[in-house]
Amino acid sequence: MLAENLISHLKGELSPLQRQPASMNSRKKIFNDPVYGFVSVPYGLLLDLIDHPYFQRLRRIRQVGLAPYVYPGALHTRFHHALGALHLMQEAVEVLRFKGADISEAEAEAVNVAILLHDIGHGPFSHALEHTLVDMHHEEISILFMEEMNRQFEGQLSLAIDIFQNQHPKKFLHQLVSGQLDMDRMDYLNRDSFFTGVSEGVIGYDRIIKMLAVHDGELVVEEKGIYSIEKFLIARRLMYWQVYLHKTGVAAEQMLIHTLLRARELAVAGTPLEAPRHLAWFLHRPEGRKIEPGDLVSHFALLDDNDVTAAIKYWSEADDFTLSFLSKGLLDRRLFRLEWRSQPVSDAQLKAFQRQVVEVFGERALPEHFVYAGSESNRAYDDAKDQIKILFKNGDVRPITDCSDVPLFTQLVTKHFVCYPKQLVHTV
Repeated sequence: MLAENLISHLKGELSPLQRQPASMNSRKKIFNDPVYGFVSVPYGLLLDLIDHPYFQRLRRIRQVGLAPYVYPGALHTRFHHALGALHLMQEAVEVLRFKGADISEAEAEAVNVAILLHDIGHGPFSHALEHTLVDMHHEEISILFMEEMNRQFEGQLSLAIDIFQNQHPKKFLHQLVSGQLDMDRMDYLNRDSFFTGVSEGVIGYDRIIKMLAVHDGELVVEEKGIYSIEKFLIARRLMYWQVYLHKTGVAAEQMLIHTLLRARELAVAGTPLEAPRHLAWFLHRPEGRKIEPGDLVSHFALLDDNDVTAAIKYWSEADDFTLSFLSKGLLDRRLFRLEWRSQPVSDAQLKAFQRQVVEVFGERALPEHFVYAGSESNRAYDDAKDQIKILFKNGDVRPITDCSDVPLFTQLVTKHFVCYPKQLVHTV
């Protein structure tokens, strides 16, 4: 029996005891969260999911990727964030039920499962792998994980998957998971603000949740909450440019992307390359061959920040100059300079930087991995879809853009950048 349980654990499967329905146990487990204080999770399905190896992996995935290069305290994980989002979802469901929203016990559990697992498919260091080794968005990978977990939990996640994919008739449940005022955003703004020390991200999440309501099947905000929503949208804009798209963080992410790209080039060419086993599987997979979902989940489930960090340490001693230079830069925080510009970098400017790479570092340096040009965009509030709607006391419902007297930054802001080693000479 012990051997069978061990084999099941290694496969990520659950014992019969773990599969018992939530109704069999009304006790709760308490987590001490630095943002919200004590938060509770009922024994049963939710806690079984938290104990699952796929979810425990999130302990080893940082929430804000490479932001610790800028904000040393930002070492919190996706595990922290998922538990926080679950806590807020439990509060939101309680508030909506109190106001008469039709949410069954099964739907309440399912929407909590959906928010708990919404980031289950995130890879190491935020989105770096999505640009390099895996041709899938993290939400697509999350679905693969959920479907596999649903098989292991004998269909108990089916309703949660429907809500996550917006295939459930009650639209407001999906909006709580993925919408303009979802519990994901509520938590990450407060949590990331707390751990970075950037106070501009603090929002009145508790008041916003208390002001939520359901009208004609959609999530709305009561009139009294409009100022909290305005603060929320402004805070989100500030956090993007001050934390998530901070120029040093973007420079570090570009360096990591090109480190992985160079490692992939060498691996495909047959160059021996030291790397943790599951990262090596992604590096060495043949070009053009589609990854089978089962293979992706099995390898991705054992891939985390530690694998990439270990690989960077190995590669800092690699024979390939480009791979070694980039890896040492990340390891020792010798990061490239990144300049924001109002216009895209011209081909002439890019070639001038690339010529300098060869002049300064020699023929061994590959210019395309030393100089990067691109852009980053952000829109604080996208009023073209899933608008935030305000419910007035007389029963009228209007989009917030029609009743707010402050700028809501609905326009898309795009900033262009050029990124290059600090040893190069700046060109206009």
